Amino acid sequence: VQLQASGGGLVQAGGSLSLSCAASGESFSTSVVGWFRQAPGKEREFVAGISRSGAATHYAESVKGRCTISRDNAKNMVYLEIKSLKPEDTAIYYCAQSSYLIRRSDVYRNWGQGTLVTVSS
Repeated sequence: VQLQASGGGLVQAGGSLSLSCAASGESFSTSVVGWFRQAPGKEREFVAGISRSGAATHYAESVKGRCTISRDNAKNMVYLEIKSLKPEDTAIYYCAQSSYLIRRSDVYRNWGQGTLVTVSS
């Protein structure tokens, strides 16, 4: 499976953005999918994750209440909507798949190319 994140761009603080993660090669409906981000000079951090069915979700404290992760297994897609964007949300956002709905990036695989989100103040 190859994952590709898209939907990034330049947005003003307070705005919102919807990111998409598309899977190709085979279905990833049997996998947990997580979103991570990496800001310049910082380590990659967990943003949100969603279970195989979509029934369970998990968010980082930094985005809780501003972020919604969802998936459409029929379309092999996972989405991340972020509202009330802040300059500190500026980062490259990546999606990846895992067998576990946890924050640790080392259990995720098939990292695709990320998509850049830039939030201007």
